[in-house]
Amino acid sequence: MSDLKLQQDELELLASYEAEEWESARKLSEQKEQYRAYARATLRKDKRVNIRISEKDLLALQKRAVRQGIPYQTLISSVLHKYISGTLVEK
Repeated sequence: MSDLKLQQDELELLASYEAEEWESARKLSEQKEQYRAYARATLRKDKRVNIRISEKDLLALQKRAVRQGIPYQTLISSVLHKYISGTLVEK
């Protein structure tokens, strides 16, 4: 453990843990199951959305999807997800 180079906030957390300032969450198994249910609901692809886009944009999306070897609907979903999560990067 002494070989690790910890940042200040990590050192503070470690000191707090070693001082036994932490305690287990109550009803941990229930909380875990609740978060699993949240994750399943979030990842489920059961909602449909209808949008209107220009034919030119649709053709460009379809061509790009073919180059990537995925359905264009999957490409659209991926781009929207990246945008929402803040990981969409412009080149």
